[in-house]
Amino acid sequence: MLPGLSLALALAACGGPSAPNGAQQRQISVWTLDLAPRFNPFMQRVIRDWQARNPGYTVRWTDVPWSSVERKLLAAVFARTAPDLVNLNPPFAANLASKGGLRDLTGLLPAGVEARYLPRIWQAGRQGSLQFAIPWYLTTRVTMANRDLLRRAGYSAPPRRWQEVPAYAEAVRRRTGRYALFVTVVPDDSAELLESMVQMGVQLLDGRQRAAFDSPAGRRAFAFWTDLYRRGLLPREVVSQGYRRAIELYQAGDLAQVATGPDFLRNLQTNAPGIAADTRAWPPLTGIGSEANVAVMNLVVPRQSSKAAAAVDFALFLTDARNQLAFAEEARVLPSSRQALTQLELRLRQGPGATPGEALVQEARRLSARTLADARVLVPATPGVKRLQAIVYTQLQRAMLGEIDSNGALVEAARQWNHYAEARWP
Repeated sequence: MLPGLSLALALAACGGPSAPNGAQQRQISVWTLDLAPRFNPFMQRVIRDWQARNPGYTVRWTDVPWSSVERKLLAAVFARTAPDLVNLNPPFAANLASKGGLRDLTGLLPAGVEARYLPRIWQAGRQGSLQFAIPWYLTTRVTMANRDLLRRAGYSAPPRRWQEVPAYAEAVRRRTGRYALFVTVVPDDSAELLESMVQMGVQLLDGRQRAAFDSPAGRRAFAFWTDLYRRGLLPREVVSQGYRRAIELYQAGDLAQVATGPDFLRNLQTNAPGIAADTRAWPPLTGIGSEANVAVMNLVVPRQSSKAAAAVDFALFLTDARNQLAFAEEARVLPSSRQALTQLELRLRQGPGATPGEALVQEARRLSARTLADARVLVPATPGVKRLQAIVYTQLQRAMLGEIDSNGALVEAARQWNHYAEARWP
């Protein structure tokens, strides 16, 4: 990642590209993440349909690997060859928006267009009065649990609330010798633990972007995770290995549950058919307000684009109900379109799958779709949110390993974040 000052200067200097010819003026460049080659037919059909509705325009589609999109986009910004529309995750999009690198879409959107989308998902693409993103597809996690381990631990179903987890984790460990769950504290991995803090009633930041987590709720959350680890109720590797390790442990029969998407079942049925046969899906763990987390993929328009209106029109076409439903079915994700979600839920209720395995996947997808009713982006895409996660996780690691008590870890995390925030938001 380029230094913040250089990025800000580059973005502030973004004007339109120099004197393009007429053909270039009628072409929009669209970047997506990790869709090719599996979704080539879908994207080619959408592009073909949109071009038929917009004679004279063409779409140049480029698919970019997830791991390199930030580097490639920043390089394109500096070279003044940024795409007109790009598929980004919320944290990076919010970071660009905060530095003036993205178009405010408000004046380019048709009146009332937000009514087409799930309200909480649409709001996740805002920064103050700035609408910097159009939502595309969504994913939610459900709890996949091993019924054999549940039975042996004395449970018929996994817990629904975080406050029930300590007793459950102790029962699983004592009666089966396995672990109940794996939530990583590796700074650059899953945000599940940070999301759990929000579910426990923790406000992460205040209106000035200063640490609000140094609070009674924050102290309880830090103590919750520190105590679970020190009591030996979490795998030792949570401080050194990421989410992939949770999948490995579950497939090996060493973990009672894992938070994941419905499609996990297909891989499980291939990699560990015995475990898959004992696996069922349950609602995700939640907290005080029963809110689950939802992950959003967005479409944004870089400030450099000289064809922003056409880019927004293509984004709205790509995310209309028809195209979102088609993509959700093919990619087995969830749509941000309200109409498409209703249609998807109807289809998922139309009878069981052809095999027991397919029926299980379909039930998990139904549960995932229903989860959206109580889901929101629990950790807003605040600029610097990855820094916040790194600070919180690093201090929690120290507390778990006994280098500091949980209250001291919380105070130090707040001090480090505020030092960063005071420099970024004086």
